[in-house]
Amino acid sequence: MNVSRLFLPVLLMLLAGCAGTSQKPNDKDFVKKPGYTDRYVARDTSRTVDLTHPPTDAWERIRRGFAVPNLDNELTREWTAYYASHPQSVQRMSERAGKYLYYIVEEINRRGLPTELALLPFIESAYDPTAFSRAKASGLWQFVPATGTHFNLKQDSWRDERRDPVASTNAALDYLEYLFNMQGDWYLALASYNWGEGSVRRAMERNAAAGLETDYLSLTMPAETRNYVPKLQAIKNILADPDRYAVTLPTVENAPYFVTVEKTQDMDVDLAAKLAEMPMEEFRALNPAFNRPLLRGEHTPNLLLPADRVATFNANLEAYEGKLTTWEVYNAQRGESLAAVAKRFGISENTLREINGLASRGRVATPNSLLVPGAGNVRLASYQQSPQEALKDVKPDRAIAVVPVPGKSTARAANVRTHKVKKGDTLSAVARRYGTTVNAIKALNNLKGSALKIGATLRVPGTNVRG
Repeated sequence: MNVSRLFLPVLLMLLAGCAGTSQKPNDKDFVKKPGYTDRYVARDTSRTVDLTHPPTDAWERIRRGFAVPNLDNELTREWTAYYASHPQSVQRMSERAGKYLYYIVEEINRRGLPTELALLPFIESAYDPTAFSRAKASGLWQFVPATGTHFNLKQDSWRDERRDPVASTNAALDYLEYLFNMQGDWYLALASYNWGEGSVRRAMERNAAAGLETDYLSLTMPAETRNYVPKLQAIKNILADPDRYAVTLPTVENAPYFVTVEKTQDMDVDLAAKLAEMPMEEFRALNPAFNRPLLRGEHTPNLLLPADRVATFNANLEAYEGKLTTWEVYNAQRGESLAAVAKRFGISENTLREINGLASRGRVATPNSLLVPGAGNVRLASYQQSPQEALKDVKPDRAIAVVPVPGKSTARAANVRTHKVKKGDTLSAVARRYGTTVNAIKALNNLKGSALKIGATLRVPGTNVRG
């Protein structure tokens, strides 16, 4: 994203209607029936809600926070019809969104912003944190490198925080909040997010000089920006009343899907996934910012793990007796050639380039931290074919120790049960009863203090019930 040209995602732009789509949907993209125009008229998505009851799920919570004025024009009707004619695509995007929605809505509510903003990644990236556009925009919110740097999103050979769900969300909301404070109008703020604040300002100045209105609908804009707010309104229309459009939304609980775990030691990415007992694909969906197969302790990277995996990760890490990494970091000396570094570690120069994402033209290792294989590294073979595959479906090269449970030698720390808090319960008492620790219970339930609320339900790791 840059000031003059923002967010050109292309991934799934036909099915998802991303910001990179610059044309109207074609007639063949939706079915015309008698009464077609009436069926897809964008109606008022506001509603009277019973605020004495908590929202039933994350979708209802989003609906309650709608605050951007509704836009009802021909483009909105066409895009609503387009998305309604692709319900499976909407459902797939919604399923991907489920991992991130709670955090995003929490942050939006904390800032007092409209919850429509939680729908922007539908049209920016189809809610894919690894989405990458021809304009080099990346992540859920499609930041290009320059704008990512402006909003302090770290981008280097080790990590790209444009893909980090937490860091990129905070940066995007910072930018949107700034744009609204500048424009005083959400349509103009959203247009600025897509087209660039300078481009929108110049378009407004041209209209003012010609004696024309300067609102969003009056500006001369690229087709992409002209379609941007109608796309958002279309998604809003469908999510406001999915039954009306025959769209089935997945269940997304109004509760944290993931929690943050701070790590200060070097660790292999695939080992982190194994310690959490998660498939690599699921681990990557929450931690897509890491570029290499090693997590650097000096970066103090925050791992995102499902709330019900934290206790498992911590318990397995505590019991694990092997090396946490089979990689080493080598600080190249000025003038040292890549060929010399490769020879030192017994690998080919091409493999060294693949591991570190280096261009093929450079021959000298500029002062830099290079990733090289340590003793016993079994992942090099996959790099000879595809470095990306080295992080997928790697068969375990070491056993992960698990916390033993009396009477069940193969039981894993992943066993989780629930406990309803009664009068007189304390964290230490609950921990003793279930054969676990206070810290494990606090981590699993994202508790900061030790106070317990009578009637609350705690998730408790372990199965050793005492008494």
